[in-house]
Amino acid sequence: MDAARTPGIFVHQYTGLPHGAAFEHWRERAVGPCGLDIGPSHGDSIDCRLQISVVDNIALAIPEGASAQYSRTQSHLADGSDDLVLISAHAGLVRVGQNGHTVELAPAQMVLVDMSVTGTVGHTEADRFTTIRMPRRALLDISPRAEDKLSQVLIDGAVAETIFRYHALAANHAPHLDAVGQRLTAQHMVDLVGLLLGTDAEHASRARGRGQAAARLDLMRADVMAALGRNDLCLAEVATRSGLSPRQAQRLFEQAGTTFTEFVLEQRLLQARKLLGDPRARMRKISDIAHSSGFSDLSYFNRAFRKRFGATPSELREA
Repeated sequence: MDAARTPGIFVHQYTGLPHGAAFEHWRERAVGPCGLDIGPSHGDSIDCRLQISVVDNIALAIPEGASAQYSRTQSHLADGSDDLVLISAHAGLVRVGQNGHTVELAPAQMVLVDMSVTGTVGHTEADRFTTIRMPRRALLDISPRAEDKLSQVLIDGAVAETIFRYHALAANHAPHLDAVGQRLTAQHMVDLVGLLLGTDAEHASRARGRGQAAARLDLMRADVMAALGRNDLCLAEVATRSGLSPRQAQRLFEQAGTTFTEFVLEQRLLQARKLLGDPRARMRKISDIAHSSGFSDLSYFNRAFRKRFGATPSELREA
């Protein structure tokens, strides 16, 4: 079974034996274009759901299922790809092979592998991972000695956590962005990987100021959007989740031309306006819409709404 949910996000699913017409069709569409082969990670059958999100020049993969092993064999090397791939373990014990050498990744550990040599990685229901595939040149531009870290177990608490969270955000949302947004997101991801691998002071400063700061701001915005209905949402909580102090978090919002409070208010007002204009919410009370958008004070909501949109919530709904 194959499906593309949205341009740039491809979801491929297969359950069954690793042979036959259905399997060959799925393999050609799912992993063939990636320069990989696939088989069971244990037992005789494959059970796999693979999401691949293409964001500018990088690809973010989320493999799931009970049995699948991806292989880069000698025959695949003829495609000439020399991309680098960061594999991040999320659960269990993920075994990664490169040129006959195997490393085992515990949760939160990562390894950089090379598409120009043979390798394998597999998952089960208990052993799960995600990947970031990026052009070698792009990573070397920010981390000139990245190749020295190939096949080594990598871990860096703050940076690794940001990579994990940014991967999840970018994989599901970045393909919806325009070309400029996708290019920036891809660069921010490569910057984060460069910081994980280590680099000189000049490159590290650039990666922190460009990639890490932007990724953290995007993650804080996403956290706000996910919790708009909570009237106790506060800067300290959002900052802590991104490994920042409240002052550091506020500075990132200010550098983007706003404050945390202004951003939260704007998003709540936009959500309320959307609900007021939704025919499916026609029977909901305005006070209920205000509350579900995070406003505990109806009078304040009405004043703020009129100031922002030039009409009261009642007037907008009637219009």
